[in-house]
Amino acid sequence: MAPLYNRRVEGGLPPQAPAPLGLAELMRRVRDSLTLSFPDAYWVAGEISDLTLPRFGSGHCYLTLTDQAQTTRGAQLKAQARATIWGARFEQLGPQFERQTGQTLRPGLRVLVRVSVKFHEQYGLSLDVLAIDPSYTVGDLARQRLEAIAKLEAQGLLERQKQLALALAPQRLAVISSPTAAGWQDFLQQLGETVYDFNVTLFPATMQGQESPASIRAALDMIRRRRGQFDAVVLIRGGGSKTDLLAFDDYGLAAAVGSFPLPVLTGIGHERDEAVVDLAAHLALKTPTAVAVFLTERLARLDAVLEGYGSRIRELAQAQRQGHADRLLTLAHELRHAAKGRYRQQQTLLEGVQRQTTQAAQQGVQRQAAQLAQRQRALRRAAHKVARQQQQQLRQLGRALARRFRHVHRRRRELLLRSRYRLQLRQQRVLLLLVQQLALAEQRQYFAAASVHVRQPNGSAVALHPAPLPGTELRLHQAGTVLPVQVLPPVQEQA
Repeated sequence: MAPLYNRRVEGGLPPQAPAPLGLAELMRRVRDSLTLSFPDAYWVAGEISDLTLPRFGSGHCYLTLTDQAQTTRGAQLKAQARATIWGARFEQLGPQFERQTGQTLRPGLRVLVRVSVKFHEQYGLSLDVLAIDPSYTVGDLARQRLEAIAKLEAQGLLERQKQLALALAPQRLAVISSPTAAGWQDFLQQLGETVYDFNVTLFPATMQGQESPASIRAALDMIRRRRGQFDAVVLIRGGGSKTDLLAFDDYGLAAAVGSFPLPVLTGIGHERDEAVVDLAAHLALKTPTAVAVFLTERLARLDAVLEGYGSRIRELAQAQRQGHADRLLTLAHELRHAAKGRYRQQQTLLEGVQRQTTQAAQQGVQRQAAQLAQRQRALRRAAHKVARQQQQQLRQLGRALARRFRHVHRRRRELLLRSRYRLQLRQQRVLLLLVQQLALAEQRQYFAAASVHVRQPNGSAVALHPAPLPGTELRLHQAGTVLPVQVLPPVQEQA
């Protein structure tokens, strides 16, 4: 067997390099060492991070176990190992675990398993699961539930919803459920069988599985933005296994329900189930049908109360109406007697007033007649006086008008004389001007008749430089008459 380490060179001997190991040999030695070091089976606690269940009725189950540990230096260390539950053993352990815990193996569960350490040269280290302790998982889930309840209670979220006032007649409902769930159909059917008109709006969400808490919180966020349109929120889900209902023990979901501004009614699971969300809700009912019955009965009770109030109001109104009718009859009799006495008294007073009015009217007419006569005399005197004054003013105006007319007549006559004189002068000037223009026109006509023009046959002027050649035919124009002429050669003087 080759050494596993280098030895010191002995004196006098030449150094020799250790023989190399094959990988298969090294893996075999590791397997032998692990088999010797871990000969027994061990109980190991860890969390299932990955799980592959058998695809058919019989088969092997493969899972990955993880655990958080702390080193001596305080650092967090995550340990991880592959584990296998062989098919024959899984057929026994799987149903047993589900019966005692109420849920199947799934990622996220902490389990206590008895394992033996196995090492294979090709597949490496793995753990063979020999047994599972269900009580450890049940205790861990209970611990997580208690921790969630304690945190909600410390933050006051277990009582905040219960302090909200539920509407007397909650009919505008925001329902969070799966649209294909039987609980949603039962809820609608129960409401449809009542005489009351409910306005139900569904906000779909996943109601089981790891994504269920986030999906329900997203639906709550959508309702929060429209909270003015609803009276209450209804969170419903039909029955199922404890594994299916684990989502409703989630702390984040319970906190979202506890802090929601509208009352939240829950109908989750069967009669034996109570989730953490139920504790944080305004009212927890066991089933979706129970929620529908509660809402219907609340409206029925309100209807009965209002009907009772209406009957009592009718009775009180009838009693008051009868009492007021009797009182009105008594007052009518008293009013008739009082009216008759008042009528007689007013009639006596009216007769006295009539006599006084007649006398006062006669005296007033007499005074007015006297005043009218005085005013008529004063008016005649004033009219005569005004007439005399008007006559004097008219005579004065007549004299002033005559003076004014004579003055204006004299002025107009002077202006007419001046205008006639100017016209005569202008006429003489015009005659002189016409005589001058006539003489000028006659002179121009004379000169035009006496002028002679010489032109070429085509009517163009005759050029003097150079002079026309002898024999050139021209035209002589004088006073509208055209005569043909011809240029003669110059005459030579005889010596």
